[in-house]
Amino acid sequence: MPQRKRLVVFVCIGIPLLALALLLSLASGSPDASVSGVVVSASGPIAGAHVRVRATENLTYTAADGSFSLLGLVEGEEVEVAAWADGYYIANAHITPTIAGITLTLRPYHTVDHTDYEWSSPSTCDSCHPMLTPQWTGNAHGNAVSNPRFFSLYNGTDITGTVVISPGYQLDFPGTSGNCANCHAPGAAANAPFTTDMNDSRDNVAAGIHCDFCHKVGGIYIDPASGLPYANAPGVLSLRLLRPPSGEQIFFGPYDDIKDPDTYLPEMRQSVYCAPCHQFSFWGTPIYQSFREWQESPYPAMGVECQTCHQPPNGDHYFALPDAGGLWHPAENIPSHNDLGLKDTAFITGTVAMSVTTRTVGNRVTVTVTLTNTGAGHHVPTDHPGRHLILTISAVDGSSLPLSQTGGNTVPDWGGAQAGMPGKVFAKVLEDALTREYPVVSYWKQTFILSDNRIPALSSDISVYQFTAPLGGGEITISAVLLFRRNLQAELDTRGWDSLDILMQEVQIELPVQAIFQTFLPIITAGSASSP
Repeated sequence: MPQRKRLVVFVCIGIPLLALALLLSLASGSPDASVSGVVVSASGPIAGAHVRVRATENLTYTAADGSFSLLGLVEGEEVEVAAWADGYYIANAHITPTIAGITLTLRPYHTVDHTDYEWSSPSTCDSCHPMLTPQWTGNAHGNAVSNPRFFSLYNGTDITGTVVISPGYQLDFPGTSGNCANCHAPGAAANAPFTTDMNDSRDNVAAGIHCDFCHKVGGIYIDPASGLPYANAPGVLSLRLLRPPSGEQIFFGPYDDIKDPDTYLPEMRQSVYCAPCHQFSFWGTPIYQSFREWQESPYPAMGVECQTCHQPPNGDHYFALPDAGGLWHPAENIPSHNDLGLKDTAFITGTVAMSVTTRTVGNRVTVTVTLTNTGAGHHVPTDHPGRHLILTISAVDGSSLPLSQTGGNTVPDWGGAQAGMPGKVFAKVLEDALTREYPVVSYWKQTFILSDNRIPALSSDISVYQFTAPLGGGEITISAVLLFRRNLQAELDTRGWDSLDILMQEVQIELPVQAIFQTFLPIITAGSASSP
């Protein structure tokens, strides 16, 4: 009898609880509904196609027969589903689960670049993407056809356009155009990669690196043997442009759930997308090598791409206005178009960490400086050979008089105001093959790499300096300063560039008097910095 009572109580209470749970489930919309169907083209089913609930992580792939099933949906709650496969535009459909047997039909896009296509103005893009176009306007890519520093090197002039006695492509190869436009003015060079004069493209937005150009890139040509762009195919020559025929349009982008005439290009979120303009040799000498430097670093195995650092999310939840069909996305899925670089001081200073230790024995002071490339996915500095880091060490007594240096490197005579100081320069030093002059930045002529001591990704450089303190004693101050300089000081002075040095790191250590003169045991102090 007691057992029966317990059973009755369970049944009487259990049935209402089950009913209540069912009602709550119906009211809240449990995610147990689904959508299933097939993705096809005019030729039949498509295997391996992406099928996604737009603006979510709910993604599946079609089977060999083109079939798919999206789970985790809410019964009766409409969703928009997008399907994509390589070589096709994206297809969309509004669907209310649960439903089966739907068909998503993909249409193929063209496979030939149509050179008669006229580029769209970025102002056209701004009407739907006002949150992105101002970022492009302010970045180095957006100003590639307007950068006065570039033109001073291209033409051999100062910043005002006055010809100077200094290297310049047009001075060294008069009557030719060179291949500079392949990267700096690809909009123009797309149809004339060997004959586009940069001066004809100056301040012409349509000739440069703009929205419509980048989103017409349908792939990258990479040598399968090396994993690098092919030799002698810089910039636009290594980009598979797919401009549309008359009456059609296409935009390649980093999302697989937009709408026709958009389609998905996975490479847009991968470092290989940057390779054509950041991996090139001149006369067989490797100059722009940041892609290969990244490729040979630990970062590919870590899943860190160029875009990870240079196009980080900046908090936007929309990349297109809602009125233009934009949907809310998690902010981390929307990369910025700021293209962080030398103009972003905080970004640059975060690439190198510095630690300084001192050791004193009697009146002998030893300073050890360790620089570590903690934040760049390539060498520091990279690409343009004029860029360099300057490390200087200052050791002064209580009267601010410098201590005598007895060991360690000094800044070379081409180091500007820092020349001759205790310290070191980190650079790829080019030597002119004809004149033997060095360092030079005229890599458009034949040059050799005289030395290269730049710091690879996640690697360190250790340098040691010795000084002699005055026998009379007194307080000693050790200072270590790391600067980034955009170009050789002689070039900056001759061309009138207004480029100020970037203070990367700075450490100062005060040595107590007794640490030097009241004991002959080693006394070690330390300081470090990861930001200025």
